[in-house]
Amino acid sequence: MFVWNNSNASETIFILKGFPGLESVQSWLSVPFCLAYLVALIGNITILSVIWEESSLHQPMYYFLSILALTDLGMSMSTLPTMLTVLWLDAREIRATACYAQLFFIHTFTFLESSVLLAMAFDRFVAICRPLHYSTMLTDSVIGKIGLACLLRSMGVVLPTPLLLRRYRYCRVNALSHAFCLHQDVLRLSCSSARINSIYGLCVVIATLGVDSVFILISYSLILNAVLSIASPEERLKALNTCVSHVCVVLIFFVPVIGVSMVHRFGKHLSPVVHVLMADIYLLLPPVLNPVVYSVRTKQIRLGILRKFRLSRRF
Repeated sequence: MFVWNNSNASETIFILKGFPGLESVQSWLSVPFCLAYLVALIGNITILSVIWEESSLHQPMYYFLSILALTDLGMSMSTLPTMLTVLWLDAREIRATACYAQLFFIHTFTFLESSVLLAMAFDRFVAICRPLHYSTMLTDSVIGKIGLACLLRSMGVVLPTPLLLRRYRYCRVNALSHAFCLHQDVLRLSCSSARINSIYGLCVVIATLGVDSVFILISYSLILNAVLSIASPEERLKALNTCVSHVCVVLIFFVPVIGVSMVHRFGKHLSPVVHVLMADIYLLLPPVLNPVVYSVRTKQIRLGILRKFRLSRRF
């Protein structure tokens, strides 16, 4: 199928390949993906409900965790509709408007997750390096402003992307590589000059993921320096334990991002399945594992979940 893109023709239709070469086992592939989505949805909703119900968790650290859980829910829901329609119904067509909307939300929630992780690193920095000012610096109002700033920043940098894509002509076979729409995937189908989008996309990635990762690294360098200056080994361990969950979540997010970038840059000779699975892991791994990490590593969250499901007496 080819693409039409003029005012008198039908709206552009893209084809979602999904899992090229694995069509024969597509029904079996739906099982792990459905389980992953189910774990992501239940896990993050549980985290949100526990923080909402437990008054002892109404603290800056857990407010940021709530924002992270909402971001993970948004990321999961952005890919869920087309992923399941491809796996279950083999429905591969998606209109350009829906495709642009989907890639807008996918990339917005990706950059939002990076921003929230930076905010959480700042929270840990203040808690450990400026403990006397923690309650006065991170008030409910400040946290709300930080969350809004993260959202507006993520939406603002992504918004020009679908607007620019709408202006391009698509005259090649319109088959996308994944079961959802991504900016670079759509961009490669354009037969117009896509130099502006390519440069803009690179600048956005550097200004968001690149800058955030640098500031997170700086925050933890300062935290480590402050912790090592503590005389008591027990106090050092206690301080570091408050950061372990966040460090794990940072790695869960940034390692797949780096992996996808490396495969895209140096793995052009690899099977298309590798590229597809890496993209799926990059988008699904954080929503699935983040609630698991905080449930296992954070005692207050764990006890809240046990009380919620009336299991605390058994443990």
